[in-house]
Amino acid sequence: MTWAAIAIEYVVFWLMLPFLLLHPRVRQGIRLRLGLYHPAPAAQGSPRVWLHGASAGDVLGLVPIVRELKALRPDARVIVSAITDSGASMARQRLIPQGLAELVTFLPYDLPGACRRAIAAVRPDVLVLEYTELWPQLVEAAFQAGVKLALTNGRLGPRNVPRYRLLFRLTGNLLQKFDVLMMRAEDEAERALLLGAPPERVHVTGNTKFDALAVSVPAAEDASLRRALALGSERLWVCGSTHEGEESGLLRTFSILQKEYGDLRLLIAPRYIERAQRVLALARSMGLRARLRSHAGGAEPVIILDTIGELVRAYQLATVVFVGGSFGRRGGQNILEPAACGKPVLFGPRMENFQDSVQVLVGRGGLQVKDPIALLRLMRDLLARPDEIRKLGELAREAVSSVRGASARDARLIAELLP
Repeated sequence: MTWAAIAIEYVVFWLMLPFLLLHPRVRQGIRLRLGLYHPAPAAQGSPRVWLHGASAGDVLGLVPIVRELKALRPDARVIVSAITDSGASMARQRLIPQGLAELVTFLPYDLPGACRRAIAAVRPDVLVLEYTELWPQLVEAAFQAGVKLALTNGRLGPRNVPRYRLLFRLTGNLLQKFDVLMMRAEDEAERALLLGAPPERVHVTGNTKFDALAVSVPAAEDASLRRALALGSERLWVCGSTHEGEESGLLRTFSILQKEYGDLRLLIAPRYIERAQRVLALARSMGLRARLRSHAGGAEPVIILDTIGELVRAYQLATVVFVGGSFGRRGGQNILEPAACGKPVLFGPRMENFQDSVQVLVGRGGLQVKDPIALLRLMRDLLARPDEIRKLGELAREAVSSVRGASARDARLIAELLP
């Protein structure tokens, strides 16, 4: 990596430092993010596998890989890292109590010293990154230390190819330092090859999030959540993982539908719960009776979900689901989770980051709409045909069940890298 690139990294880091120290999603574990491990990490023994998932959802995608890996190599010591505080919390909840991981930590800031210190402290034999987590200094520190490198759920979007080419001019070709690249789909594997990845190291194994759904979806409805929502026989429209700018259109759509279908209620789950109060204020400004899920109340037509870990339980109670991040520039959110709950899943046109999920669901319980007007028309049609809703929900559940197995394939390839 050039000195100019390193200098740029340090300038960006110092400019972002106030944000990193104060932002509620990433302000824990500052010492560990600087690579300062005193005392030494608790995980001992060998072989040691370090798996990284950026956020809570990404960590969930790692859980089935860890299960499969521990079945293949019970002697493996597993370390899991995250970027967000919620990601680390999810790892502690899902992996530590079951004995699947020995240590949960935070990804070091992508600075030479922090990454070298973290690698020296954790001492992994294999480092497994996920999706597009190609951190130049971390990859370089691991490579120089003789650590095997793997990428799981590899995602390389077509629009990002020029950006990677620019990055690689500054850092050297990061893909060439990986021992195995496990890509989600054929087109993403082709882009990895186009960017210079060694062909013998590129494998198409699928998306482990399909497997994660098997363990994340409850077997039955959550009766306590039903009581908290005061949900009786009414139909519930759940809009999950919504982003700024989407809620106003969804609330307008609901306001129209409620006049035609008096038994319809709405639950909105903002992608970031710190936005819940703003969404609540927006609903009330439009004349809708609304409350936060965390506040006691009755059967208000609109509920804003402001708790962590309850979205999938809300999907279980839903009649129809809309998944946000798909009307703006976000590029989509996870549409497979509600599908695994057996619900028809509606989403907008912007699903660039979840194209493999779209291919699984469209025509099989997944319905893509171009704008809020089309969403209103489709919701009207579905609410008028309850039998069609049930049929689409079953198709969605079957579609998700048919594409599992990536975790076992990834675990085998990772196990081959272990000493």
